[in-house]
Amino acid sequence: MLPNSRINCRRLTISGAPGRGGNSTMKRADKAEKIGAQLDELYPETPIPLDHSDSYTLLVAVMLSAQTTDKKVNEVTPALFARADNPEKMASLEVDEIQNLIREIGLAPTKAKNLKSMAEQILQGGGEIIPDWDFLESLAGVGHKTASVVMAQAFGVPAFPVDTHIHRLASRWGLSKARNVEQTERDLKAVFPMETWNRRHLQIIFFGREYCPARNHNLSDCPICSWAASKKRIREESKG
Repeated sequence: MLPNSRINCRRLTISGAPGRGGNSTMKRADKAEKIGAQLDELYPETPIPLDHSDSYTLLVAVMLSAQTTDKKVNEVTPALFARADNPEKMASLEVDEIQNLIREIGLAPTKAKNLKSMAEQILQGGGEIIPDWDFLESLAGVGHKTASVVMAQAFGVPAFPVDTHIHRLASRWGLSKARNVEQTERDLKAVFPMETWNRRHLQIIFFGREYCPARNHNLSDCPICSWAASKKRIREESKG
């Protein structure tokens, strides 16, 4: 659940923003520092929005969250984890059984196959989730973003998972001009201190959900976009 932070946000906007109308001259590093300060005050706590009990159930939940909402994943996983909350139990289920348990989320047939294959791979590798990039990214259905979330949130390894929402906000705020999430990740790692990465990516997601939606967003009224976005970007999005 997101913290109730609208009062803090209003105060930060008044006292911390260099004025409305956009800021295209501030250096990226300075802008990132200011954004980080706002996000830290808005979201001092960064709970993982996906329900889980250990590194394996986190891995499963993150994998399931592709092209669906965290809310929907959290509605589906209690029944799934009641049947299979470890690789051995998951591998023992038939794909059809897994698919039936996750049928309400997007791409359920593919995800069911990947869950079974992933569990079998983990068992072949010793039965444990280990903090190793190559191991995680070799698993069925696990890409770099999913591996990054697990490394950051399950093992505390500095990582900056970037999804389409973070990619959008990084562009709006002028922290990246990248056309893909891979380059956006590199750009954000370059401007935010490593020790902040694991909380910063969650804070940006929380902020996007609460204040900075993809559509019908008035950048001039946004606590961060109002000063971080360029005047050109504000004009362009106001036309949409």
